[in-house]
Amino acid sequence: MPASTSKSPRVAVLADSDTRWKWGALTAHRLVPGGRLDGHLLRGRATPTPRQLGEVDEAGVRPDSVTEATAAEFLATMARERYDVVVLALVGGGVQAMLHGLTHAWRGRERRPVVVTGYVGVVYEKLTDGLLLRHGADLVLANSRRDAERFRAVYEGVGADASAVVEVALPFLGGAPYRPADPYTVVFAAQPSVPAARADRVYLLERLVRHARRHPDREVLLKLRSRPGEHTTHVEELPYQKLVRGLRPPANFRLVYGHMGEVLDRADLLVTVSSTAALEGLHRGVPTAVLTDLGVREALGNHHFVGSGCLVSWDRLDAGRVPVADPRWTQRNGVAPGDAYDTAFDAARGRIAVLLGGTGPGVLAPYYGARTAPGYLPGLLARYHLGVDGAPLAGVPGGGRASGPVRQVVRRAARGAYRHGVQRVAPVVRRLGEL
Repeated sequence: MPASTSKSPRVAVLADSDTRWKWGALTAHRLVPGGRLDGHLLRGRATPTPRQLGEVDEAGVRPDSVTEATAAEFLATMARERYDVVVLALVGGGVQAMLHGLTHAWRGRERRPVVVTGYVGVVYEKLTDGLLLRHGADLVLANSRRDAERFRAVYEGVGADASAVVEVALPFLGGAPYRPADPYTVVFAAQPSVPAARADRVYLLERLVRHARRHPDREVLLKLRSRPGEHTTHVEELPYQKLVRGLRPPANFRLVYGHMGEVLDRADLLVTVSSTAALEGLHRGVPTAVLTDLGVREALGNHHFVGSGCLVSWDRLDAGRVPVADPRWTQRNGVAPGDAYDTAFDAARGRIAVLLGGTGPGVLAPYYGARTAPGYLPGLLARYHLGVDGAPLAGVPGGGRASGPVRQVVRRAARGAYRHGVQRVAPVVRRLGEL
């Protein structure tokens, strides 16, 4: 018998940024098709804007409700409401904090929801750190066979239970298979924080503009993640919108926003440094180029594509080179071409059905606890205003009731000031420090 009493299964998604909201909502849709979906946005620097939330609607998933909440408010809701599945679409530290907070919130409850977490895209850094922070969820989703093998190896290597790891695929793959467009369209998928240096970002822009000038018969699109003033999962200190102003690009060069799927519908060549969009393009069969101009480095994330057949430089692209992906690489790395994608979430859905059947899932048991990480865990929990037992710290607002209108206005103003400091003031201070 499911945890909720309604006929339709209920799913709650807690997300802390636009990208993770998209991943969480689409994952929930894949895991519990036809269920009620309630979105909870963790209040902070990167809380998604209405436009960013709309990208999930464009992808075909409409949540039944979306609310903004602090960690304490979310946990209070989880203590009151009955859900079947809870998807934690958060940074690793947030997942760990919520696992402890949910353990406290559900203490004494006969049955609890199944807790699911995972990664938004390519895992190319902090593998061990991020995985151990996610340990304790009932399902830790791996977006590819390669990731599933790596995840299990990390858990087993520290003596932790690895049974929660389940292989799936990225939930936002799909769309129509590639067909040549007219005019030929080149799409550069920009990333907020890769590369980080101004000189590197200007270089990429200059090469993109140069490509547009060399090929006036082509449409060249710079696909941007966010509009000015919006925040994404990663802080973008040097927006491409500003950097491109002095380059005077030709008429066949344009900036585009919105849902990546719609842009890929007209792409003949997708170019990126290491964006997850590369996997979306490869899934559709769009020729995909992962740039080597700035090196093939872990710091850039393009090392993930070694062996893919997609690594190429701008010089070769300018000369007409079209990369061809290695099918052996794509099969191991979550591209899930063809019919394979239709069954990619079957194992995860089956695991959830088993957990919700019978006596239900047991007590959450994260690897990090008072005995395994006494010098680390308390500080991590405190950042989310939780004590070592997972309970909200004394004086934390919203721990047991909804915020009043005055408090909501104050919080919106404070968040606006904080975002301004992160996006406008902090980068200036850092640049001054480099002089």
